[in-house]
Amino acid sequence: MAAKVTIKDIALKLNTNISTVSRALNNSPSISTETRRLVLKTARQLGYEPNSFAKQLRRGASNTIGLIVPRINRMFFSNAVHGVETIAKQKGFNVIICQSNETHADEASAVQTLLNNNVAGIIMSLSIESAADESFRDVIKRKVPFVMFDRVAEGAAANKVINNNFQGAYEAVSHLIQQGYQNIVHISGPQHSSIYKDRFEGYKKALADHGLSFRTELVVENVLTRDGGRNTAETLIRKRISFDGIFAAGDYAALGAMLYLKERQIKVPEDVGVAGFANEPFTELLGITSVEQYGTELGKSAVRLLIEEITEKEQRQAEKKIEINPQLIIRESSNRRKL
Repeated sequence: MAAKVTIKDIALKLNTNISTVSRALNNSPSISTETRRLVLKTARQLGYEPNSFAKQLRRGASNTIGLIVPRINRMFFSNAVHGVETIAKQKGFNVIICQSNETHADEASAVQTLLNNNVAGIIMSLSIESAADESFRDVIKRKVPFVMFDRVAEGAAANKVINNNFQGAYEAVSHLIQQGYQNIVHISGPQHSSIYKDRFEGYKKALADHGLSFRTELVVENVLTRDGGRNTAETLIRKRISFDGIFAAGDYAALGAMLYLKERQIKVPEDVGVAGFANEPFTELLGITSVEQYGTELGKSAVRLLIEEITEKEQRQAEKKIEINPQLIIRESSNRRKL
């Protein structure tokens, strides 16, 4: 394989020094028009290809955006990635995608990798472990354009794009109540994460607005997996806790609970209504009521905010916050009155 041509090769060919070639290639006003033309002609003849990354470092600019998500194999985050890439491509930016795998360590490593690669800006959704941690503090300290989406740190000095998780939960629980369910379990996510805290608040508000009492024994925290949902339903039945509805903060927990109920020959929705959150693909196939989060639109909004910050001439004066309204998708698992 032939060695890559460098500016040193051009300088040797023209019997001049490297600094002169470098200035000519970068259109320095200190170089005459004739010299610049000669250098460019020789560079083309030799097959010189500039190091774009080194050039970006010299001018302090980049056309690459970093994106950090908890897991790319979740439909919401894969949709968000699609939204980010769609707009970034239209605007002439490339995207480096990193996964935190829901751990603080991987998230912090991803942040440093992106900073070391001189990205123009970073978009991030926090991992479960890092929801209350500032793994992103170096991004803010270096004044790198920064946007958080979905799972955000409220106190962070960053633009944010979020779902109205409170409203989505409120509508889901209100729907269950309207269907006649009175004792509704909430299978919640970890409460240090803003999205699950907001969904919990929406659950409580819906109960209050419909005259139902809040019962602590009907709330199970930090359960997001299919196995966790199944175990929750099993435990509630074993303890003889009376319930006729389930609102899960995530679809996988809703799925696990519903499958266990069916194993026990408890009819869904006749005996127990079930609703989840996220509108994962399997919810449509299995008829599970859920809340659509519009991940693609969140991704598009986040990258638009980031590119706006990257291209602004003046420093951002105040943080911007965009809120997307989710949509309740009613299906068979909760629709016993056929609304």
